[in-house]
Amino acid sequence: MTPSAYEPFDQSIADALVKAHDAPGGLPGYLGIRFQELTAGRLLATMMVRDELVTPMGAVHGGVMAGFVDHTLGCVLYPLMKRGQWAATTEFKLNYLRAVKTGTLTAEATVLSMGRRSAVVRVDVSNEGKLVCVAQGTLLISDPPTGK
Repeated sequence: MTPSAYEPFDQSIADALVKAHDAPGGLPGYLGIRFQELTAGRLLATMMVRDELVTPMGAVHGGVMAGFVDHTLGCVLYPLMKRGQWAATTEFKLNYLRAVKTGTLTAEATVLSMGRRSAVVRVDVSNEGKLVCVAQGTLLISDPPTGK
């Protein structure tokens, strides 16, 4: 789908998400995820490989890659959703293509389909210019609870 297919796109939410990832907390903070660019239907994020993220076998732990992918899966949707809605991953699949030992991981999340209640997002992760992981996930789009 083209970026114009994702209207409305809330630039202020995109800008706030990018700024918040200059010094994020929680899991994104621990992993060191930084957002480089967030446009309508596309997110580019990076993460440096550090010793504590690497297994005794010398490669980035698969759970680290899964956390990186899952975070980008959801965040790419926020500027496209109504304010107050949230996205929850209901499933995702990863194909690990090669071991990552050093350098920077770059994730490109692309919205493939988005409806009122769900979305499908693809994430390609590269390391030093080589594709190392491809993933696709489905996310539930929820409205905020109504007052009772």
